[in-house]
Amino acid sequence: MSQIGTFQVLIVSGFRRYATYRQATVASAVTNTVFGFLRTYVLLAATAGTGIAAGYSESQLVMFVWLGQGLYGVVGFWGWTDLADRIRTGDVVVDLIRPVHPVTAYLAADLGRAGHGMLTRLVIPLTVGVIAFDPYLPRHPATYALLPVSILLAVLVSFGCRFLVNAAGYWMLDIRGITLAWGVLSGVASGLTFPVRFLPDWLADLLWFGTPLPSMLQVPLDIAVERVPLRAQLGLLALQAAWAVALLAVCVVVQRRAERRLVIQGG
Repeated sequence: MSQIGTFQVLIVSGFRRYATYRQATVASAVTNTVFGFLRTYVLLAATAGTGIAAGYSESQLVMFVWLGQGLYGVVGFWGWTDLADRIRTGDVVVDLIRPVHPVTAYLAADLGRAGHGMLTRLVIPLTVGVIAFDPYLPRHPATYALLPVSILLAVLVSFGCRFLVNAAGYWMLDIRGITLAWGVLSGVASGLTFPVRFLPDWLADLLWFGTPLPSMLQVPLDIAVERVPLRAQLGLLALQAAWAVALLAVCVVVQRRAERRLVIQGG
């Protein structure tokens, strides 16, 4: 089987794995929906009196919240510890003798997970948000073409970050501290908790260009609500792509160094 065929099989396998947990999928979608109502009213309170906050209108904030709640299960933030668990148990050694590179294998499985999320976790919250509120709908045809690309890049960026968090297990016996720090930082700095532009300009710019976190969620949401013109949207996509390529490259380097460490230790 060719490498492309193997990659496709692994994607399908990842999709089927998450499709098995139907009750968990429904429960997660319902939870995202409940938090959607809470976040909507909190952010709308920020527009009281002016009808706008940090450059977002009320309808844009509504779409920002509900699309964000839907993309939460697509992009992936917390809960993935497959690599760290296998490092702890020693099963990762089996991964190293397989013909598929570990980064490639885990990436393919994660894309399958994201595809499952697109068909399940995204639909319920977004549908409820459209029915219950009056969200902003993209007005330019180009947005509908750019948004799927941005979501895919967001998944790649998220995977790169989560892989590196898990890979810390090669050097540390317990990564719970790193996982906790990642959970707090990724929620605040990615646009999941609130739009990054709500922060002071200097801090928002630092997060935008100094970290990959806004590329996980803030970028696709800003594209969806058309907060910036088309040329700026293309710039955001380029920023996402740069972070995705850089993070995946770092994942490969870290994995290579980890394999050398295992060999040196006799593992």
